[in-house]
Amino acid sequence: MPELPDIEVYLGGLRERIAGRVLRSVRLRNPFLLRTAVPPIADAAGRRVTSFRRIGKRIAIGLEGDLFLVIHLMIAGRLHWRDADAGEPRNTLAAFAFDDGTLFMTEAGSKRRASLHLVAGEEALTALDPGGIDVMTVGQHAFAHALRARNHTLKRALTDPHIFSGIGNAYSDEILHAARLSPLALTSRLSDGDVARLFAATRETLATWTERLREQAGDAFPAKVTAFHEEMAVHGRYGLPCPVCGAPVQRIVHAESETNYCARCQTGGRLLADRALSRLLHDDWPKNIDELG
Repeated sequence: MPELPDIEVYLGGLRERIAGRVLRSVRLRNPFLLRTAVPPIADAAGRRVTSFRRIGKRIAIGLEGDLFLVIHLMIAGRLHWRDADAGEPRNTLAAFAFDDGTLFMTEAGSKRRASLHLVAGEEALTALDPGGIDVMTVGQHAFAHALRARNHTLKRALTDPHIFSGIGNAYSDEILHAARLSPLALTSRLSDGDVARLFAATRETLATWTERLREQAGDAFPAKVTAFHEEMAVHGRYGLPCPVCGAPVQRIVHAESETNYCARCQTGGRLLADRALSRLLHDDWPKNIDELG
């Protein structure tokens, strides 16, 4: 799922191409994409683009008349910019046509989770915001208050959109590795030093990856938006060596995602029990990284 760095890079690409331009038409290829009926989507056509905003993991495109197109890409949704004479990409859900090109919204796979809203006014736009704080604009005190307001594991707290804005599975793994903290550590048990280290790691990780993705895109519209990058320390790198200590990256599988971590750097060598594997292996489940041989 595109997270804060990906969304910021998308917004940069959109500003360069459609800021101040008139949206000529909106064509829906899948009627289930649109989650609102009032105002009708046809009302967006003929209006000039006035603003851009990130709302959590959503992209909000402001239009004349206080209307907002709000795009949530979910896991497999992506945006593509094509010149006026270029063809349509595969898996297109919607096409937003401008004079010199078209913004396409696609979604891979058979599950349709991506969404599009057209809302009128700031109040309706705010209603789509889960309410998490933006870690790039708040201080350490506000960060600590939000973190400790509920007793969750760090992994859950970082990825809860009601607590923090724009952080998902991929960058939470990278943040926790940089902070040298266990993904299963409870927020109520963190020391002030732990919180300070997590705050610094969160801001640095998100800022570094935003800049890195901008550099990779260059002047082109972002085309390779993915949760997996070779430069990542632990996310998606199960079994590969940790870039800090060389120990094999571990994982906990849950639902449709997994948490990746380094046992030596983050948990004092202790292996976190994967529910499925530990239930299967019982006493054979290794407890320490050194038992893996």
